[in-house]
Amino acid sequence: MPELAAPYNRLPCVSLELPGGDKLLVAEQGAHVLSWQTADGAERLFLSERAVLDGQTPIRGGVPVCFPQFNQRVLDGRALLKHGFARSLPWTLAAESAASAARPEATLRMTLRDSEATRQSGWSFAFEAALDVVLAPGRLRLTFSVTNTDQVPWPFALALHTYLRVAAIEQTRLLGLGDASFWDGVKHLNDQSVRSQQLDAELRFTAETDRVYSAAKAPLQVQDGNHSLRVAQSDNFTETVVWNPGAVLSAKIDDMPDDGFRHMLCVEAARIEQPVRLQPGEQWSAWQELSVV
Repeated sequence: MPELAAPYNRLPCVSLELPGGDKLLVAEQGAHVLSWQTADGAERLFLSERAVLDGQTPIRGGVPVCFPQFNQRVLDGRALLKHGFARSLPWTLAAESAASAARPEATLRMTLRDSEATRQSGWSFAFEAALDVVLAPGRLRLTFSVTNTDQVPWPFALALHTYLRVAAIEQTRLLGLGDASFWDGVKHLNDQSVRSQQLDAELRFTAETDRVYSAAKAPLQVQDGNHSLRVAQSDNFTETVVWNPGAVLSAKIDDMPDDGFRHMLCVEAARIEQPVRLQPGEQWSAWQELSVV
């Protein structure tokens, strides 16, 4: 394993690098993608400078894997750990391959199985999960898959809680959600049944934004005045979560700098409103892909 510079040297990590200069860093904790740099040297993910990197605390930024619960929504009568246990537990590096002249992609697979730690979380089922990561020039694809290895069916919710780095949130536009319906977590926190319609073709950010959208049919595009990024997700990710804490909430979050909200936008591929119910022996997978435009 390569020697890593601070602050990552406190976390076991795996790195990928392409001949053209694209780089990726993934922590064993949570199979958490911490950094994605494209060949031009631009960092495409936001990682809070106050993120706690102790191998146990959920990491603020990058791409947390939220499984088997999204936020604190009750799942089949179970109030589980916020965003689930997967983002906090150590995953295992199961496979890794470097890019070559014939195959200009680098890949890795991280896996997680049920254990005493997962059962202590209040979710007592047997499972095998994997995160497959593909790094290509100007492109990153994350595929989450899970198999029910239990004798009974069980439900789960999921989000790839992707924090994108933006130059300035006040200059940032999110395109592609026009006409989509959404639940607004700022206005209707205690009533998830209230739906609104996105009337504008583009979404701008002037205050706290916390919305769960019905997924758009076509990929989204994030433009921040300096860069454009295409954000796509598989059809079985039925929602897209858009979150920015705004100035007031950002100042209250311990592991976020007061102005951290200005440089991040979460665009999350998610399965929330109708959790998946997986039968014994069944497997389910879904992906999110980020690519430079």
